[in-house]
Amino acid sequence: MIYHIEDAQKSLDKPFQLLFEKRELLARVVECFPYPIQVFSLDGTARMINKAALDMIGIKSMESHVGKYNVFMDPVVRELGVMDRVKQVLKGETVYIADFNAPYQDLIRYFNVEDRDIQSICSDITCFPIVNAEGKMEHFAAVFIIKKIYRGKEEISWGKQYIKCHWREPFNLGATAKAACLSKAQFTKLFKKHTGMTPHEYYINYKIIKLKEKLLDTNLSIAQAFAACNMDYNGHSAKLFREKVGVSPSVYRKMYIK
Repeated sequence: MIYHIEDAQKSLDKPFQLLFEKRELLARVVECFPYPIQVFSLDGTARMINKAALDMIGIKSMESHVGKYNVFMDPVVRELGVMDRVKQVLKGETVYIADFNAPYQDLIRYFNVEDRDIQSICSDITCFPIVNAEGKMEHFAAVFIIKKIYRGKEEISWGKQYIKCHWREPFNLGATAKAACLSKAQFTKLFKKHTGMTPHEYYINYKIIKLKEKLLDTNLSIAQAFAACNMDYNGHSAKLFREKVGVSPSVYRKMYIK
């Protein structure tokens, strides 16, 4: 029998329902829960948060979060377009949010969060209501299943590798960012931070490097060297080569082929 993560998510609310009337025990269970978890009042204010959640998010202190943070006023939740889904929990529904990819710089900007070498945190979130003995909903909880913490360099390497494998094709930012498991905006920002250039600039530079190699092949005419790189010798590509290298393709060939 295969036990899927979604099955685990669906069973999360039951233990908390049983503990609702025993507040001290509930607090202890929340604290010791192995996954990051928060408990909210119905207005969205955080009432409990465990150490796993503090560590995951990098919140500097429990005092700066509990009673102050409100999920319904969270700009990150709003910007990622899942606020309406989170609010469905107020209707008594259990809500599953997959691939919640929070940019860490936004967490630093909006909240009292440690400045760490993290680019984004991707998690699946389960929000579920907690009801009292009369079946009335009084709180709701959110449990996070961390899928990936993106630290930057590894993702940039994936993007570079994709460009190197597809340099003959027209540049595709979406496909390159997908290969790095990031959104286009996140990938572009992260790539420039680590390399000093945009992904498109890196693509162009790599394409010029390959073109220079082809120009040194005496079995190819200059036009054929450009064609081998899927570039037009008589058009924009020739001008681009001069801008990048400082000389025309023909002069470059003469410089290195005697």
